[in-house]
Amino acid sequence: MALQVFTAVTGAAWESELVGALDREDHGVTVVRRCVDVADLLAAATTGTGQAALLSAELRRLDGAAVARLTAAGVAVVGLVEPGDDRSAERLRQLGVVRVLSADAEPEEIARALREAVAGVPAAGHDVGDPRAALPALGLPPEGPGPPAGEGRVVAVWGPTGAPGRTTVAVGLADEAARLGVGTLLVDADVYGGVVAQVLGLLDESPGLAAAARQAGAGTLDVAALARLAWSVRPRLRALTGLARPDRWPELRPQGVAVVLGEARRLAALTVVDCGFSVEEDEELSFDTAAPRRNGATLTVLEAADTVVCVSGADPVALQRTVRALGELRDVLPGVHPVVVVNQVRRGPVPGDPRREIAAALARFTGCEVAAFLPADRRATDAALAAGRTLGEVAPGSALRTALRALAAELTGVPVPTGRRRVRRSG
Repeated sequence: MALQVFTAVTGAAWESELVGALDREDHGVTVVRRCVDVADLLAAATTGTGQAALLSAELRRLDGAAVARLTAAGVAVVGLVEPGDDRSAERLRQLGVVRVLSADAEPEEIARALREAVAGVPAAGHDVGDPRAALPALGLPPEGPGPPAGEGRVVAVWGPTGAPGRTTVAVGLADEAARLGVGTLLVDADVYGGVVAQVLGLLDESPGLAAAARQAGAGTLDVAALARLAWSVRPRLRALTGLARPDRWPELRPQGVAVVLGEARRLAALTVVDCGFSVEEDEELSFDTAAPRRNGATLTVLEAADTVVCVSGADPVALQRTVRALGELRDVLPGVHPVVVVNQVRRGPVPGDPRREIAAALARFTGCEVAAFLPADRRATDAALAAGRTLGEVAPGSALRTALRALAAELTGVPVPTGRRRVRRSG
């Protein structure tokens, strides 16, 4: 059976000749529709009549979200560029088009690339609006992707609704990792109310992650551009600020966020991402067209991260929320196994020894062990917030800072310096 292909190479002088050469029986390819623009191509993809799409780099309004939606619909994508146009070829690859050929390639070579692309695309398992469609479009495995050789790690800091201290932990981990000599990028990806900029005393109207995601969607983001968008907080620590207003969440499209994380791995040895709390997939929302989903960015970060740190509060209400949140995470992303950290530990809300009681409760109801307990230290956190600085700057001797430093050392594999001075011997 011939491979059914859509084409979207309008405006190219070689379009008619190429379509005619491909649509021959001996190539095993049948052009079922010649699309005039991206909207026409996406509409055709939803009909299920085609298995692959052949598109040109000059196609107007082509972005990463469109490529992700094609892949989600089970349509493989092959790109064509003008001979010698390496810049357009690189842009297509960043948008998620793995196979890119020169427009002067032989029809047999193009047909073979289309067949190989189709063989590498799984059957449509997600709706075209599913945020997880962004990862397959980038060539990443659907669950548990590890960092490519020689590239940085991504740590997602996540937790249930309420105020368990996700941002405090994310900022503390990033700052302490940088102080241990690890180049670190802190990313605010909380779509419900990111406050990393305020915590660090930065200008909250800076473009930050939203601008990076826009450039990623257009295929123009690279390491240099990401570095320009990130604040230099202190030596070895950069920060990519979040949304200035929660109602701007549609700007953080999952595919764009996935590309940002990929470039972040190249920019920094460690990327710490402060996530939103919700992992609901909004399955009740069904549209004829793909609608943006608020939690898509969070799901993308959690699935792409090498380590997910779940931050829980230490009182009965917070613990109940954590139990429910871990259950929801297990249902939505069964391949993600978070590291549980209990924050704001103190005597009073939990009878007896709080650490022992909390550890026993979480083990019983979630099956998870507690990796670290972070003590409540209101005086230190208040001082840091008032100054717009980190705990390491305003309260270097606080118990919370010490615990965060130990956790950062464990996550990065860099030991905490002992601080002992060598004694010079005379003679």
